This record gives sequence, structure tokens and C-alpha cells, in this order.
Amino acid sequence: MHDIFFSNHYFRYAVVVVVVIEFVQLLLAFWILGRFVFAPISLLILMAYKLWSSHVSIDIIEKFLQDQQMLSPTRYSYTDIIAITGHFREKLGQGGFGSVFRGTLLSGQHVAIKMLGNSQFNGEDFINEVSTIGRIHHVNIVRLAGFCSEGSKRALVYEYMPNGSLDKYIFSAKGTSSRPFSWDKLNEIALGVARGIDYLHRGCDMQILHFDIKPHNILLDRHFNPKVSDFGLARLFPKDYSLVSLSAARGTIGYIAPELVSRNFGIVSDKSDVFSFGMLLLEMAGGRRNVDRSIENTSQVYYPSWIYDQLTQNDGIIEINNNIEIHEVESKLCKVGLWCIQMKSSNRPSMDKVIEMLEGDTDNLQMPPRPFFSSSQPISARQSSIQSSIQSTSIELSIISEQNDYSSSDK
Repeated sequence: MHDIFFSNHYFRYAVVVVVVIEFVQLLLAFWILGRFVFAPISLLILMAYKLWSSHVSIDIIEKFLQDQQMLSPTRYSYTDIIAITGHFREKLGQGGFGSVFRGTLLSGQHVAIKMLGNSQFNGEDFINEVSTIGRIHHVNIVRLAGFCSEGSKRALVYEYMPNGSLDKYIFSAKGTSSRPFSWDKLNEIALGVARGIDYLHRGCDMQILHFDIKPHNILLDRHFNPKVSDFGLARLFPKDYSLVSLSAARGTIGYIAPELVSRNFGIVSDKSDVFSFGMLLLEMAGGRRNVDRSIENTSQVYYPSWIYDQLTQNDGIIEINNNIEIHEVESKLCKVGLWCIQMKSSNRPSMDKVIEMLEGDTDNLQMPPRPFFSSSQPISARQSSIQSSIQSTSIELSIISEQNDYSSSDK
């Protein structure tokens, strides 16, 4: 029995040893298999996954950059600008912010390149503004095709407007018979400008206030469609931003809104552009500058005042410019313009309302309140009484602007 007991004991021990050895061999086999088979496969799978993820990431970034390139204007080097302009061979004009040259892109498209001198923008602000304005696409706003920001060299590349600026057409007319545009076309141009400004005020992600609406900054394409240009003074604000803070008055004398000079006339807002547009409308209607000292009849020196009295005293049946009876469209443009130049900004219509007025009939358009300070004296005797008023200030300052305009070519 004792031998049998020891025999069973050694047998069980031997079984345990065999099991352990088999288990160790199995583990060794799995280790070898994992080390030389599963590990390389896992590594290959991991590398493949990372490579796939990397390609997906690259595709997303590339698409983003392509989208940005499509949305934003092209950035040119200064060497490109030199080549595009042919070493600045053809100068189109000189403005307060720099010189404008004609250029040709490789595609053959003509462009107008404004070289900015003494720019007040730092590099980051310049790029931000270019990026924002470069995203604006509207039929009545000049398209920004590109820009250059290389050290102190900065330029804006705009689409070329072959018919130049509006001022050389409306101020060339000496009478109705010599007007370059029909009244219907003039109303169409006025509507186009109004739609462009309204888009700046309400159609963008940010509200854009132009602050320099004037005939010089309204360009005409080959079909004489108007486009608002020159955003050198423009500022961007959130749409719900009611308070616009400016350190100094912005604009051109003769078109600048009263609140930009004194806050007693209201807050600075989109209504400041409405005022400038009103002054533009009156010049379009009159075919002359609002202030013209060369007029023999002194009562007509300040056109807005004179036309207001004619419209109110004669019920719209008046004669201007070589004794030719006023046209219905001219009456409408004058009335809308007089609404726009109300002294207090709160009394002016918004640009969308202005568009409704220009699209409507003259009969449905009410005469606005008198938009400037004056007494009830006859026109011929009133000139001396308004010298201390805002109207007088506008006259004198507009003369300065007029002289400056004559001394410089179109922008």
C-alpha cells in the first residue's frame, strides 16, 4: 500500500509538472507569435490609421485654405504690383489716401491699383479690413480683387471702372439739354447707389459705415451702373451697436453730416451716410455743386436752400437751369435729398426707406421740413442772415472742398 501511495503521489506531481511545462510553452508560443506576428500587424494597423487620419486632417485644412482663398481677395507681393502696373506707367488719379494706377492681371483683366501713402492702419488692422471688405459682393459696390501689404508698401487692387467717377458727368452739365444722362438713368444711378449703401448698413455680418459718400467715390462701369468705392474712412460695427465712437470728424467738407462736427445734432450712426447721400442726390438733380459762387444770381449760390424754396413756393412747377421746367424725376430726387439732409439725424430716413422713396411716385412723396437754419426772408435777402448758421458753415467749407476737388483729379 505504501508503494501504491508514493506511486500516485509522484504521478500527480508529474502531471502538474507536465501541465506547467505545457502552459509555459503555450505562453512562449503566444509571446513569440505576438512578438513577431501580432505586434507588426498591430503596428501596421496603427500606422495606417494615423496615416488615414493625417490625410483627412490635411484635406480639411486644404479645403479651408481653398475656401478662404475663394472668399478673400488675393494677396500680391510688391513685385507683383510693379509688374501689374507696368512700373506704375499709367496714373489714373490722385486722392487723399494715395495714387491710383491702371494695371493688367495675367488673365488680361484690367484693375485699378491704389497705392496707399501715409496709411493710418497698422498691419493687422489693414489685413482685417481687407479681409472683411474683400468678402463683400454686391452689384453696386466696387469689388476688391486683391491687396499688397509688404513692409511699408500697401496697395488695394480694385476692379477697373472704365467710365470713371460720377462727378465728371454731373458737374459737366450746363443745362438740361447737355445732361449726359436721361432723368430715368439718373434715377437708376441714384437707386443703385442707395442699394449699395443699404447693403453696407444691413446686408453684411457687420454694419459698415462709409463716412465718405460723394460723387468722387461713385464709380461707373461700362454700362454706367454705379458702384460705391473708397472705403478708406469706413468703419465696422456690430449691427446692434447703437453708439459709434469716433475720435475726430470723418468725411469730406460739403458732404459731412452735422453730428460728425457736433453731437448736438444727434448721434453718429448710419444716418451720417444718409446725410452725405442726400447732398449727393441734390448735386445729381441740380447738375451742379451744391455751393457754386460762380452763379450770377446770388440767391442760387446754395442750391439746397434755393430748390427747397422753389418747391414749396411754386408747388413743384419751377424753372431751373436755362429756364427749363423741372422734370418729375428731378423733383423726386430733390425731395428725397432734402429728407436725407435734415439737420438732426433722427429726422432722416434710413437707407431702406430712401430706396422706397426713390422707387415710388413723386405724387406720393411729401415735402420734408426745412432742413437748415434760415429766416423767413426772401431768398435774395437771406444770404447775410445765415452766415452764422450751419448752412453758412457748410457753404464756406464746401467752397474749400470744391477748390480741392478742382486741384486734384479723380480718385
